[in-house]
Amino acid sequence: MPGYEFRSPRLYVAAPLEAGAVVALAPPQAHYLTTVLRRQSGDGVLVFNGRDGEWSATMAAGRRAVSLTVDAKTRDQTAAPDMHYLFAPLKAARLDYMVQKAVEMGVSLLQPVLTRHGQVSRLNTQRMHANAIEAAEQCGILSLPDVAEPVALTRYLDSADPARCIVFCDEGADVADPLAALGAVPERTPLAVLIGPEGGFADDERAALLKRPNVVRLALGPRILRADTAAVAALAVVQAVLGDWR
Repeated sequence: MPGYEFRSPRLYVAAPLEAGAVVALAPPQAHYLTTVLRRQSGDGVLVFNGRDGEWSATMAAGRRAVSLTVDAKTRDQTAAPDMHYLFAPLKAARLDYMVQKAVEMGVSLLQPVLTRHGQVSRLNTQRMHANAIEAAEQCGILSLPDVAEPVALTRYLDSADPARCIVFCDEGADVADPLAALGAVPERTPLAVLIGPEGGFADDERAALLKRPNVVRLALGPRILRADTAAVAALAVVQAVLGDWR
């Protein structure tokens, strides 16, 4: 189990962190500490910003504002694995779940891709970012993933680095052993995991993927999975074989 402390509240802040710094909290964070958690002046809080590691801080609650005085570093900054998560947008509640789980699984980029048979064409990237922060706060994660704007799958493929291996999850793939297929990918290869829409990939989208170098086409077992379930399953398999679970 990673060596971090679960008992203190943990907050993401945008400000630089160093010993002695004073960080003014936004009203929602102040409300969370004082009203929801009923914390008071002098109580300890853990803070991180995705750049400077994690720090202990002491809370000061006034009538109109709450601030934190940064005390000491508790953990050095670590980087997320070089693993992008590409996905067809989902409806709000399931998208929230998927974003949180992808962050917990260690992705470094959340990239929505628009496909022919996708059921959702718009999504709120600010809400995605908020869900990423919440997952990182709750799970002791230090590195927040980048949240990209939606892009057409074909446009993404045209501009993607050919050195990045795309793990293409396709229920039509004839792969008896996905672990063996992933085992053929060289160590430390930059990765992207792609989950398509619930309506499946169009034939030309599948063909464009299979034309690319460094593509591994996988089926995720004998059952049809919902897109948010497939996200967790695919990322778990990839992390176990190629990522930081080993």
